[in-house]
Amino acid sequence: MRMLLTGRRLFVARRLLFGTAVALPALFLPAALPPAGAARARPDLAALVTLKDVEPHLSAFQEIADYNGGNRAAGRAGYDVSVRYVTGRLKKAGFSPKVLKFTYPYWQERSQAKLARTTPSKASYKREADFLTLAYSGSGDVTAPAAPVDVPAKGEGTSGCEAADFKGFAKGSIALVQRGTCTFAAKAARARAAGASAVVIFNKPGEKGPVNGTLSRPAAIPVVGPTHAVGAALVKAARKGGLKLRVRTDAVHGRRTSSNVIADTRQGRADNVVVVGAHLDSVPAGPGINDNGTGAATLLAIAAKIKELGRDGLRNRVRFAWWGAEEEGMQGSEQYLRSLPAAQRERIALNLNLDMLGSPNGTRGVYDGDHSTGAGTRAPAGSGAIERMFRQYFQGRRLPVTASEFNGRSDYGPFVERGIPAGGMDTGAEGVKTAAEAKAFGGRAGKAYDPCYHARCDRLKNVNLKLLDSNADGVAHVLQHLARTTVAVNGGARVGPVRDRSYAPLWQGSYLLR
Repeated sequence: MRMLLTGRRLFVARRLLFGTAVALPALFLPAALPPAGAARARPDLAALVTLKDVEPHLSAFQEIADYNGGNRAAGRAGYDVSVRYVTGRLKKAGFSPKVLKFTYPYWQERSQAKLARTTPSKASYKREADFLTLAYSGSGDVTAPAAPVDVPAKGEGTSGCEAADFKGFAKGSIALVQRGTCTFAAKAARARAAGASAVVIFNKPGEKGPVNGTLSRPAAIPVVGPTHAVGAALVKAARKGGLKLRVRTDAVHGRRTSSNVIADTRQGRADNVVVVGAHLDSVPAGPGINDNGTGAATLLAIAAKIKELGRDGLRNRVRFAWWGAEEEGMQGSEQYLRSLPAAQRERIALNLNLDMLGSPNGTRGVYDGDHSTGAGTRAPAGSGAIERMFRQYFQGRRLPVTASEFNGRSDYGPFVERGIPAGGMDTGAEGVKTAAEAKAFGGRAGKAYDPCYHARCDRLKNVNLKLLDSNADGVAHVLQHLARTTVAVNGGARVGPVRDRSYAPLWQGSYLLR
């Protein structure tokens, strides 16, 4: 539209035409433009997601547990309400979440287990203080000679992981096995195949307390997990000869129903999906705010802000997953991957896993994708690139990190087993902080990373908010990078382009592992 210049405006226009400097009101000045060729600034997901976005979800999980039996365990009311909370928040953020039900085996003790020495001297061990029954242990009352199985003189070792470890093992004996390297299920299965009547899997050096673990599926023989001190003393006595033990367990098992919550971004390639997940369930003993309310809440906070990345930032589809029944042996993530058709499973570029991001005496653990420590499982190619992304981010902020081994203790396990690259973070569970870690991260050496691990006291006060805040930033930063490109992890895609760009997923579905 043409403008007529009259009066004062005409005077100003003439002064400008003839080069005389005149101060103009801001109203008349053109808007500032970026330099020619300058790239438009990208949103920073780590800056968008703040601790204030995470904390309300933690409080909600605490309230849900408080009014539903004190926990959010799979198969119980607290978990079902947690699922409703997550789906409600996702809908508010613009997602169309799917609640995928599945069935899984459950296990429960009917009466207290017993572990005792009967010869050459007698001693009874206290349940919880000295030993625990591993979840999915079989039932039985066994009194028999005990025999060590490839127990190392020091360190972790591979005790009971290989069939050759049981060479010369007398059938009917009780196997004394040290925790480490392979899963509890593998150790128990090897022992039973060798003719063991029961299995005692004691903790490894440096780990305090009894083994609080799971075999994932029902075993045919009793399996208990004492402390390292008890186990080492039994091994010493057995090597002298004549040691007999009594192992009694009484449990029942069956099947239960739980569910996963899955939500995809609307944008991004359907043939190169970044799956980022955290388990939503707690153990029956407590509300599980650090384990794993911190991971679940961080995931919700990131999901609410990820749309800010826009089409350019979401070149790959991001799939958010809240896994059910992790504390029952990674049942949710395992059932999910098992239910996917092979073609859809191959579209998964990688998995990020968040499990315990705010341990009160924790470290900043990044999964050891390049296997530099030599401990745990060697993860699929590309996992090392994910680790490096986390390390570079925290190095840029001058924050220390430590390598956390892939030991099968969380929901990345089923992905790694299927050759899918994985990465993520944790801050420590029942393990003990070293002096070097205390110097780097603060906190108290010689104390557990989380003294309330799997306990009633895992409440809001059990969370290190400062550590959680920085870790949420790290997760958001790495996820933003991978949402845009996975070239460093998988070359850009696991399979070729998908014809159907709308892509409607066809999901179906009906304690520690080592």
